[in-house]
Amino acid sequence: MVRRRTAVSIAAAGLLLASPALTACGSGPADAGAAAVVGDHRITVSALQSEVNELRTAVSGSPQGAQLLDSAGDLSTQMLGRLVEDEVLGQALTASHVTVSDSEVEQDHQAALAQFGGSESKLDSTLLVNYGVAKSDVTHFFYRDVASGKLIQRLGLQPGSDGGNTALAQALAKTATSIGVRVNPRYGTWDAKKGSIGAQSDPWVVDKTPIAASLTTDNGGA
Repeated sequence: MVRRRTAVSIAAAGLLLASPALTACGSGPADAGAAAVVGDHRITVSALQSEVNELRTAVSGSPQGAQLLDSAGDLSTQMLGRLVEDEVLGQALTASHVTVSDSEVEQDHQAALAQFGGSESKLDSTLLVNYGVAKSDVTHFFYRDVASGKLIQRLGLQPGSDGGNTALAQALAKTATSIGVRVNPRYGTWDAKKGSIGAQSDPWVVDKTPIAASLTTDNGGA
């Protein structure tokens, strides 16, 4: 259920990451209490659990809540995959000198909102059900969407195209290889080829066209 937001779910091909997993005692001070370490950034177990609890709370208020949680599998693993991928995306933006403005994010948000006749509640519900995005994370969903599109454009390709998505996956793979990713084995093992933690996490890149089509279809073309 927790599918990567953005033009971010985030399958990177040929991803070769240093130190694929944290040992129980950690490989250094930075690993202590970490669910994962991306470069020099620690994703703590407490931060991960906070994100999971927030999503569980949001889902519990949905009519499809029970079904969504049943289909989610290991929610902690999926959420950790998302957080790791967020860090890698951020590093890729910095390395490519790509910035995303608040106005660009808002424009992307409004374009999606227009598909629902301006109904925030319908859009929020669809993002929750289809992408596992809590209301508090909606803005970040569109940030990732804009960021991924701009990175694809920087690579000279069209956002939403198969070629663009593949190129972005390869660029993110290089970034991840450069900074290194270590995952606490209690949450699974980082899959270098898929760019995810085991089979639970989402792929690196989600095509913007299917997202838009899904939003429209789920609401009768509103």
